[in-house]
Amino acid sequence: MPTSGTSAPAHELAVAAASVEEWRLVEQWAADEEWNPGLADTGCFHPTDPAGFFTGRLGDRTVSAVSVVTYSDDYAFLGYYLVHPEHRGQGLGLATWRAAVPHAGTRTIGLDAVPAQKATYERAGFAAAYESVRYAGRPAPADGPSSAEPFTAGHRDAVLAYDRTCFPADRRDFLARWLAAPGHTVRVVLRDGALTGYGVIRPARSGHRIGPLFADTAEDAAALFDALAAAAGPGTEIVVDVPETAPATQELALARGLVPVSRSTRMYTGAVPPVRQERIHGTTSLELG
Repeated sequence: MPTSGTSAPAHELAVAAASVEEWRLVEQWAADEEWNPGLADTGCFHPTDPAGFFTGRLGDRTVSAVSVVTYSDDYAFLGYYLVHPEHRGQGLGLATWRAAVPHAGTRTIGLDAVPAQKATYERAGFAAAYESVRYAGRPAPADGPSSAEPFTAGHRDAVLAYDRTCFPADRRDFLARWLAAPGHTVRVVLRDGALTGYGVIRPARSGHRIGPLFADTAEDAAALFDALAAAAGPGTEIVVDVPETAPATQELALARGLVPVSRSTRMYTGAVPPVRQERIHGTTSLELG
């Protein structure tokens, strides 16, 4: 378990599943912490597991939160571990954690940890798998047109199958919302009629975020990046979280004029779920997997 200070209010904390409307307050907290959530993130992710979004309340005031979203019988993802600044240091985060994490059952749990919390999660039984770097900036236009194409309904089954190789669970219901959410733009790369990558860009509190960015090769990832950036419009700030396992895409971000602004560590409890890590050039969401 994470460790935290303790004081009298912790035993008065009521932890319960939050509705999508209640979770919008937590999303605002994340924005206040400069996590920069996408504008449609809550509406897309909450239906995945409505029982997996927890808030802690003292009386009528929401003071803490954590999400433990179950994607399958084997995999869950933990995020949004937050306590309102006015209530930190009182053991409320730990109490919320203890109430929420059993929702995962015996599933492997993944999370993305900021550097300051990595040791805390290690004490809770999480082990580091790899690091990611968040890049942000207004990219310079690419030379020439991109080979990526607009997503159509005819690509849907191929995208769902491709995503399953890159994510530890089948998340087709989530993707149905993600691909069609307001403001989301999707691009695909095809070679000899076969899908070799896809990416999504979405409006966020600040600029636009790319995620996921999945592709067979660094060249395909670059084509997707350029097409998505172009779709967002010239001068738009772009944010993307690139794993260290995709060094060529990290170099691409720098070459396009983005700069590193933060780091995170992907961590798991239990067996690391098998995925095609070499295809992952950009994470969908650090908060929700």
